[in-house]
Amino acid sequence: MAWARFRKSLLGIGTNIGCKEVTVRKTTLAVLAFASLNLGGCVAVGLTALGVGMATGVSHTLSGIVYKTFAAPQAQVKRATLGAFNRMQIKVVETKRDKTTETIRAKAGDRDIEVELEALTPGTTRMTVTAKKDGGILRDGATATEVILQTEKLVGPT
Repeated sequence: MAWARFRKSLLGIGTNIGCKEVTVRKTTLAVLAFASLNLGGCVAVGLTALGVGMATGVSHTLSGIVYKTFAAPQAQVKRATLGAFNRMQIKVVETKRDKTTETIRAKAGDRDIEVELEALTPGTTRMTVTAKKDGGILRDGATATEVILQTEKLVGPT
């Protein structure tokens, strides 16, 4: 009963009020309805924030592995990766080669970083970076992304 009275008074139904007041109430309702429809956009903003890495050409997996394909030879990407580690003061622990894949292991504080450079063609290299924290329990996608972004700067325009 109270809800029906409230709704009637809000909409101006069954009341003797002036035309201006009814217009104000209807305008207020329209503004509130429009504002509530726009709240659904908050989800889109969150999804956009998650996709920021995509705008830089860096792809992420849900497991925290970050990867990018460069239009550059493997040797050039390797030099740029080692330069990025140097710039970021990350210590290279080991490098090894297996056929068309070069693996670089490094250490930064409590993070173990592994970079895999796979020669897809003589002029194309896919870089995969994993930064593990606390003995591999947690993954640090932000550090992995930064390694790729710094490498990209040093590779230069391709």
